[in-house]
Amino acid sequence: MTDWTLTDFDRELFQRELNSFVPPVLFDAHAHWYRADHFPPEARPGLVASGPPVAGGEAFDREMEKITPGRKTEGLFFPYPHAQVDVDAENEFLFEELKRRPGSRGQMLITPQQDPEFLRETVRRCGFVGLKCYHVYSSRRPTFDSLIEEYLPEPQVAVAHDEGLSITLHMVRSRALADRANQETIRRYCERYPNMRLILAHAARGFNVHHTIEGIESLRGLGNVWFDTSAVTDSGAIEAILRVFGPSRVLYGSDFPVSHLRGRCISLGDSFLWISAANTQLDVPYGRIELALVGHESLRTLKVAAMSTGLSDAEVEAIFLTNGRQLYSLL
Repeated sequence: MTDWTLTDFDRELFQRELNSFVPPVLFDAHAHWYRADHFPPEARPGLVASGPPVAGGEAFDREMEKITPGRKTEGLFFPYPHAQVDVDAENEFLFEELKRRPGSRGQMLITPQQDPEFLRETVRRCGFVGLKCYHVYSSRRPTFDSLIEEYLPEPQVAVAHDEGLSITLHMVRSRALADRANQETIRRYCERYPNMRLILAHAARGFNVHHTIEGIESLRGLGNVWFDTSAVTDSGAIEAILRVFGPSRVLYGSDFPVSHLRGRCISLGDSFLWISAANTQLDVPYGRIELALVGHESLRTLKVAAMSTGLSDAEVEAIFLTNGRQLYSLL
């Protein structure tokens, strides 16, 4: 079983567990489009190197049909962030692809070194509705220790406020939302720039569920923060968000193309581990282990969270579709 390849196991899992849960129309609030030739050949991530060389709207539709068959998916798209990717070329590629997707929107991939006025000019020219920052562009080493300000400087947030943009933030630091510095920056940015809409990726980077559970109360009352479900494979973080913010602030995200990897992320101690065939012994005496696709594991997780918090069908549909459409005035 390999990444990007659908098997009978995957088809059976979807039909058995997910077909009755996933609505027919989806708005994917966290998906990456890319061109492989925008990366240096020697630096292409493994997922990019093994996937479609051009992953725009056509490839997205084709690949998502494999894991959510029969569904129509629009969404919020942004480039694949990488330290050596050609950021400008990726943004132009996204701009051209979105011309053929009137039901979708895009976020501009940004670096902290870019002038805020360049961001303003680009989002206006391209019709982007938001900004996508990422820690790999921080000057701190290792970048996983970066403060939010080091890869999302405040002058760029001010532009988002002025222009009514969203920002998708994948926070780092070892304890994610449980980190006091992250909490303080998120609250300060949201309160100071109320016309900016902040989307905290991966259930506030809830790869260790206890970090989101511990930290979610620090954000209570903020009126301009949302959370996407992308690549989260343990329901506790989503459940904590639902209990504090309710289903209207949760957005379905596939994290395409991560959706097409095999494995899942688990909480371990005060951190987390991505389980894959490469790092895990799958030969066990009690049965055969087959790793599912991350996209399916994430959907299963959202289903468990919806069941455990008693969401109605309408609230589930809001997470999958209505909330995203409302956020970008697509209703």
